[in-house]
Amino acid sequence: MSSDAKNKLFDDNEPVRPRNPFVHFSSATDEWATPQSLFDELNAEFRFTIDVCALSTNAKCDSYFTPEMDGLTQAWKSVCWMNPPYGRSIGQWVQKAYESSQAGTTVVCLIPSRTDTKWWHEYVTKADEVRFVRRRIRFGEAAASAPFPSAIVIFRGKQSSQTRWTRGVFYRRERCKVIR
Repeated sequence: MSSDAKNKLFDDNEPVRPRNPFVHFSSATDEWATPQSLFDELNAEFRFTIDVCALSTNAKCDSYFTPEMDGLTQAWKSVCWMNPPYGRSIGQWVQKAYESSQAGTTVVCLIPSRTDTKWWHEYVTKADEVRFVRRRIRFGEAAASAPFPSAIVIFRGKQSSQTRWTRGVFYRRERCKVIR
């Protein structure tokens, strides 16, 4: 990532205080648009097929669920990008990401690092990988960085129970020879 992109994404200086410092901790807004440079970096690694929490104006993938489609009631398949609403429903989104991974879907989540919450302990602790973002992210067209730390949480799709793994090596039936 170029230094110009980092400067747009992160703010190393003291955070600029909003006029109402409590707006970020209220229900005034729970939608935080994913920074394009952050998404591009993760998309290069994961190749997302669907954005499960999008508005038509900020969808990151060609396929996406809007609030009207209610992504929580949809089947998530393949490789999903999730930047959920950061309000009271966030626990339901993280639960859905975890449960979808149990059904074989990979879900990569951009969420606030709220390690003191029930949903963090019930679901994020079961993630395959948690990447704590070192600095505060500047979301969308915001003038300042977020007042909270963020994490990239990865729930990798689980292998089918029909796949046979032994000592970390996959054995294919057609390669086995019967010696008589």
